[in-house]
Formats: sequence, C-alpha cells, structure tokens
Amino acid sequence: MPGEVIDVPNPQPAPSNVPDYVSDLLVKLEKPTLADETNHAIAKYRRAANYIAAAMIFLQDNVLLQRDLKFEDIKPRLLGHWGTCPTLTLVYSHLNLLIQRHDLDMIYVVGPGHGAPSILANLWIEGSLARFYPECSQDTKGLHTLVTGFSTTGGFPSHINAETPGAIHEGGELGYALSVSFGAVMDNPDLIVTCIVGDGESETGPTATAWHGYKYIDPAESGAVLPIVHVNGFKISERTIYGCMDDKEMAALFTGYGYQPRVVDDLDDIDADLSNSIDWALSEIKRIQKAARTGKPIMKPRWPVLILRTPKGWSGPKKVHGQFVEGSYKSHQVPLPAAKKDEEELKILQNWLESYKPRELFKENGDVIDEIRSIIPEKPERRLGQNKTTYDPYQGLAPIDWRKFEVQQGSSESSMKTVGKLLEQVIKDNPKTFRIFSPDEFESNKLDTVLNSTNRNFQWDQFSNAQGGRLIETLSEHQCQGWMQGYTLTGRTALFPSYEAFLGIIHTMMVQYAKFGKMAHESNWRKPLASINYLETSTWTRQEHNGFSHQNPSFIGAVLNLKPDAARVYLPPDANTFLSTMAHCLHSKNYVNLMVGSKQPSAVFLSADEAENHCRAGASVWKFASTDGGLDPDVVLVGIGAELTFEVIAAAALLREKVPHLRVRVVNVTDLMILGQASSHPHALTNEAFNSLFTSDVPIHFNYHGYANELKGLLFGRPNLDRVTMASYNEEGSTTTPFNMMLVNGTSRYHVAMQAIKGAAKRNEKVRLHLHETISELTGLVSKTQKFIVEQKTDPDYLNDIGNFKSDTTSLHEG
Repeated sequence: MPGEVIDVPNPQPAPSNVPDYVSDLLVKLEKPTLADETNHAIAKYRRAANYIAAAMIFLQDNVLLQRDLKFEDIKPRLLGHWGTCPTLTLVYSHLNLLIQRHDLDMIYVVGPGHGAPSILANLWIEGSLARFYPECSQDTKGLHTLVTGFSTTGGFPSHINAETPGAIHEGGELGYALSVSFGAVMDNPDLIVTCIVGDGESETGPTATAWHGYKYIDPAESGAVLPIVHVNGFKISERTIYGCMDDKEMAALFTGYGYQPRVVDDLDDIDADLSNSIDWALSEIKRIQKAARTGKPIMKPRWPVLILRTPKGWSGPKKVHGQFVEGSYKSHQVPLPAAKKDEEELKILQNWLESYKPRELFKENGDVIDEIRSIIPEKPERRLGQNKTTYDPYQGLAPIDWRKFEVQQGSSESSMKTVGKLLEQVIKDNPKTFRIFSPDEFESNKLDTVLNSTNRNFQWDQFSNAQGGRLIETLSEHQCQGWMQGYTLTGRTALFPSYEAFLGIIHTMMVQYAKFGKMAHESNWRKPLASINYLETSTWTRQEHNGFSHQNPSFIGAVLNLKPDAARVYLPPDANTFLSTMAHCLHSKNYVNLMVGSKQPSAVFLSADEAENHCRAGASVWKFASTDGGLDPDVVLVGIGAELTFEVIAAAALLREKVPHLRVRVVNVTDLMILGQASSHPHALTNEAFNSLFTSDVPIHFNYHGYANELKGLLFGRPNLDRVTMASYNEEGSTTTPFNMMLVNGTSRYHVAMQAIKGAAKRNEKVRLHLHETISELTGLVSKTQKFIVEQKTDPDYLNDIGNFKSDTTSLHEG
C-alpha cells in the first residue's frame, strides 16, 4: 500500500547508481581479532549493560530475576527507548578499552538522547552513578534503586540530561550533538569527544551543517571530535534516509564533506571490527594533531568518521505476536508494551532478560563480576562519567576594566563600536578561554574592532589555515549556538552576537540549554558555569533599509519565559551602560543573558560612574531630562531600549516648550526583569522601590523596544495598573526611514508627548485646558513629518539632535 512501512528485519539499502569506484573511498583495514580474554570480558560487559538497560524499562521488582517474572514485577507505566541502547553500550565498552590503552582524556556525547537506559547502565557498572548518587551503589540495593526508579517520579528520566554524569548535551530536540562536540574541543587540545550521531538525527538541518564543524578546528590549539554515525535504519515509525543509503552512497557523502569514512558492520565479530576501527581513527587524529603541533599543519586534513551499522533493538525480542521487532521500528521504544497484562509478552520478556545470563554477570552482592570490571579505566577521572571537564570545568575570565573604554558624556557613539573595543581587550586578556561565535554579520554589527587583535578562525582556506583566531563566523545560527553550548559547558566563556530578527532561529535550542542548566543547578555535584551570552543588535528600529522581514524582537519574550533564576534581559540605553552590562554578563555564572542594543551612533547620556550606578539599580530617574529633577510629576515617561529612550527624552524636551506647566519624570529601565512583581524574579523591585521610581498613582507611559504583551506580563500583579499605557513594536514597518519606523509603530516623540498630555490632563487642570489644541498640533507634526519623509526620502535632520538633553528644544521639532 502507498506509504506503508516495510516490516522486515534489518532491511538492506537499495543499490545506488553511484559508480563502483566510489566504494574505494571507504577506509579498509586488516581485521585482527581481539585477544580471547578481552573479547570475553567485553562481551560480558555488554550483556550486563544491556540487561540493566532492558530491566530499567520494565521492572519494578525482581531486578536480578531471582524467580520467574510476574505481572506485579512490571512497572505500571512502561517508558523508555530500547532501540538505540545496545549500540550505545557497544560504543561505550570500546571507548573504555581505548581510554585504558592510551590514557585518553575523553568524553562521550550521545545524539540519540533517549538512550538513557544504556548510558545509565554503563555509569552504574563503572561506579560513576554511585559517586554522584550514593543511593545507586554497586550492589543489589543500588541496582534495585536504579532499575525500579527509572522513568518514574523521583527517578532518572528516559532521556540524557544534566542529571546524567558525563553528559554535556540535553537529549531532547535532536540535531545539536555534533556542534556541541566541536564546541567542547575548542581550546581543549588533549580532549577527544566521541559523538554518536543517530541516523534519525542526521536528517535534521543542524546536523547536516554540523558535519562542517571540523573546518573550524585548528588541531594545533584544539582537541578532536570522533563522529560515529549509528545507522540502524529506523526512526519512531519510518525508515531513515541514511538507512536507505548503501556504502557507496555513504562514501560519496562523507568524502564530499571532507572525512575519511569507514564502515563498521561485521556483526559476526563486531567487537574486533569496532576496536580496530576506533584504533585507526585515533591514530589518524594523532597524526593530524602532531603535524599541526610541530609546525607542519596538513592543509585540509581528512578527519576520520565511522559508519556503524547495527540492527535497531539488537539483542532484544526477535518477533512479538508474529511481527518483527529486532531490526524494525517496533523496537524503538518499548518492544513489549503489554508485558504487564499479556502472558505471551511477559514470557518473551522473561526469555529476553535470561538470554543475557545475568547469573554469570553479577556477584551475590549484586555488583558486576571482576572480569567485567577489567575493561573499566582504573583512574576514576578517566571514566566517561567522571571526567571533570563535564561537571567542574569553569575557568573564568581575567578581570575586565570596562571603564578604560568610557565614552564622553554628551557625545554620540555606536554602542557596538564601543563594545567591540572592550571585546578586543577581553580577547587579549583571555587568549584560550574566550570565543565569539557569530553568524555572518559581525562587521555589519559594528564589532569589527575585535579583528585588530584576532583572526577569524577558519581552517578550510589557504589564507586562514593554521592562523588561530577567537572569532568564528558561519551563517548557521544553530551551529553558533551548539558551539557556544559545548564551549561553555566545558568551562569557558562565549558570546553570540546576532541580528535581532534572526536570533529566534535558535529559540528552542536556548530553551533546551536552559532546562539543562536548571537541572544542573539542582544537581549539587555540578559546579557553576559561565552564563551564555547573547548580543542582539541590528534591531527593528534601524532595520528600515532591510525591511519588514528584518524586524522581530521576539527573542526577548523567549528569554522572559525561562525560570527567574536563569533569565536576564538588558537593554542598555547608551555606550557606557553597554560597557558596564557586557562586563557584568561575561563574568556572570549560570544565566541566560540577553543584551539588546543599537549599532548606530546614538547619544551618550551617562558618564561611567552614572552608568555603573544605573546598571546596578536596573533603572533610575533621569533627572536631567525631567522637570525639577523629577519631583512631583504629572506623568512618568519610561524608555526601555536605546532608540525608544531617545524618543522619550526628545518628547520630554518637546513638552517643556509646548506645555511648560506639565511636570514630567523620565525613567530609563535597563534591566527588564526589575519590572516583574515583587518576588517574581531576584531582580524584581519591591512595591516600595517600584513606587519610588514610578510613583504610586501618577499615570505612566512606557515606550518599550519589544512586544507590549511582554511588558504586560512583567507588570501583571503590580497595584494600580489602570494608570499604565504603553507603546512598543507593533508589527509595522517596511523599507522606509528610521524615524518613520517610530511613527508607524506609535513610538515617536510625538506619540510619547501625546500620551503624556493625556495622562497629565487627569491631574493637571492647566494641561487639561489645552489638551485638544496641543494634541491637534502634535498630530499635525506627525503628518508634516511623514509628508516630508515621503517627498524627501529621508528624515529631517533636526530629529537626531536633542541638544544638551535639558533645555534646548527648538531643534527637536522645527525644520
């Protein structure tokens, strides 16, 4: 039938039309057999781990089969993913051997994130679970705790996450394991990350891009990634693309990517085949690194990649109710979903678990036999679950003296150009612990001062090969995010600058990382890490030239939705506040920091001292722009965001001339989180502090950079909110002028002034007396300015001049 999934075990890929000579691109090796002693030990190791993994999915009692299974031994809810587990264990066992033989510094990144049963089983066998979770001791009691608690309330979840020792990658949304692995090895010259990439995961765009990651790895300064593509042919209920590709197609694909591919598929002697292949891969890695580290780098080195073909659900039930399970999609999750109520399935489960011969594998006290222990690295710190790089790696940055880059108050300067100077110094002071991962927008975002002291790190070009570099540019935001995650989770500090409109591409990646961080914080054995830092510029307010598609501040809302102990959103209003904010964020730990700012020259309102005080408070009354220093106002005007604050100050100056009896207080908010209801966030203002800034009863108008609903959500719960009005980005804009962007979104100085007059008229009779005529005049200014823009194709010059911010108002509205 059309669309029907073929239900056959271990389907073979259809022959391709790729020429036969392409298969010669595959690496072929002589295949020595493993020593009998090692072969027996590794076989028993895998049987033990597979037994534990299967037991975790099904059993709530009788975990070592001391009697025949009964329905009451089976968990009420069967949760877990079996299909990928046997191969994850196969690789884990051989990495143990490799680490033993070569004393390697290695970690294991697992793309098939729901392979937690396998990874947890291996961690229990090697003693890593017992180290971090004493209740999972290496005895019958500890094994019972692990098995019966898996995928239940209070136990380990079915996916790999921060609770999993050795993990630096959240096993949820697929596609990012490989880019995280490349980020982890940067500036870690002795580290090897073995990354297993599922053939289902390989269908994602981020994984397809991530194969190019090694082209940004300088083997003189960084470690290496050993990718292993696990091809078992199926996803949840369909075949995979890679599973339908034969060896010639695989050879053509990975050779085109620039790798040396080798297929591992000898199921008759898989241990010898994989052991030989991993040894070869390690020798190639060492050869490439030695050349680079002795001053003779190989131009376009071809790194190894292994294509590991094994059946899905290998060693599990062959058939259930007459249908193939092993080697088909039916083994993906729970192969025996009715084991708690179906006699046939319960019997199959009994036979399946007994096929591993657990009595040969476990001692009387419940621990594994010494023969199995013989392949586990003797040094605890070398075990995959106890490598310090995965749980206590933080190195931090040298102190940042941001004040040396102070910009003169009253001048006009690009915040991004100023920040670029600061970042250049950070790179000089931290040559091995700081990197910038940027889409292809770095110079467009005015950060290019950094390039005075560093190169772009790109190894696939004759002019940049072997030149190092702290900046990596690539067009894939997914790749930048994955690299930043891997780099940060292994102890270093990174920055991700981006166009505001396109940072949302990695929204779900950021959220998944934040979830990893939440669980890490709750796991007392994981130590603090640097925050992940986003620098959002080329904002909607100045994207009038690229048009509507480049206007999208929604990433602010994505960060606001995170847990309060993680989320931080800053909108510094000028260059000096941005310097202070950047220094703070780069030194901070365990946060998701979002900094939003303008790359175009804008007014510098505050001195360095004032900027520091302002950033520390998160918001302050700007007395210089207020009447009588902000005392006894009729209305409070609040700017949040550089350009939006500029318009608020311009409106205040305009009001001083047009409505001199109107008393206005101007407030700037740079830390968005202070607005939340008291106790909703660590930075949230108490009601007393909130009222000291915004008063308790005076009308407030917010001119906000993001979406109004974000602001409404933050303010919800504050008393007396009926006095609040707000303007924000309202999904209006096209190819036009900067000021027209303000006009069409209702955030211009004229719109702010009109809202101020309407608010003040509720309290001030003099303002109310002239309300209609003043509003009419301002409405006329809107029309006049729009007509000028249409006719002249530019903004009036006077719009960008706010004099001395205090009393010179004539330039603000007269042309």
